[in-house]
Amino acid sequence: MEDVTYTLEFEKPLCELEKQLITLRTVSDESKVDVSSEIKAIEQKIEKTKADIYSDLTPWQRVQLSRHPKRPYSLDYIESIFTDFEELHGDRRFRDDAAIVGGPAFLDGKAVMVIGQQKGRNTRDNLKRNFGCPHPEGYRKAMRLMEMAEKFEMPIITLIDTPGAYPGIGAEERHVAEAIAVNIRDMSALKVPVITIVIGEGGSGGALGMAVADEVMIMENSYYSVISPEGCAAILWKDRAAAPKAAEALRFSPKHLKEFKVVDRIIKEPIGGAHRDHAAAAKAVKDEILDSLSKLEKKSMEKLLDDRYKKFRNLGIFAEA
Repeated sequence: MEDVTYTLEFEKPLCELEKQLITLRTVSDESKVDVSSEIKAIEQKIEKTKADIYSDLTPWQRVQLSRHPKRPYSLDYIESIFTDFEELHGDRRFRDDAAIVGGPAFLDGKAVMVIGQQKGRNTRDNLKRNFGCPHPEGYRKAMRLMEMAEKFEMPIITLIDTPGAYPGIGAEERHVAEAIAVNIRDMSALKVPVITIVIGEGGSGGALGMAVADEVMIMENSYYSVISPEGCAAILWKDRAAAPKAAEALRFSPKHLKEFKVVDRIIKEPIGGAHRDHAAAAKAVKDEILDSLSKLEKKSMEKLLDDRYKKFRNLGIFAEA
């Protein structure tokens, strides 16, 4: 049973039912009274409530799910999907950045380079990971690993989950904008297949610095945007409380992103979100990666690079009626 200690406002009706189910099962076990019919009725009600709640989420509710503290993070997916992952550290210029993890691994026996943005589960870990906000050395480390992957002809898989690159003075002094710009430039010319999956938050240039890929995928309850809804609300409405309105206006939910061809695939999550079933979420991600990789590897290098170039050049094209 899902741990319901962290509950979003719109999930409360479901959590109340789940608590009732736990209570009934406890009573049944302790008193040896047969309450199987009541248990079955609540289980059916839980499934119906799940379907009602999660079938029609607003963009803001998806943002809340993308930030759920029990949602699987990059290292969770790496552990579930890949084998023999060997984490490599440092950018060879300044230091290691724990907000970005990466290294070679095997995907069903095939050597790949997997790189992910990593948040922490608790305060101590979040301080270590800088709350998933990479410094410039994180992007330089990522690029170093991608160049290594290109040298050894290993496909690259990046996992995006960041509210944005770290905006502090130190990051500016070490040229975070330049580090992201270099990654965008150099990723566009990598001579190996590149696949990106937005597994949670996809915030601004902090996400794009690792997301110039042949195929960009997004989890069903994630977002990918030029700015956070709170940041947008603060600028346009002068009030961060207008974040739900901003989330609607930004059109950054997976459905809109696919419609605008910003992403290529939407990965369906278990009902209730990836945080409710890590194993099922990981399987869905793995299946999509394998399918994408099998198609990309059939392309000639010339076509792979040409298609990647056209994909990003065509973003943002519009026509006035």
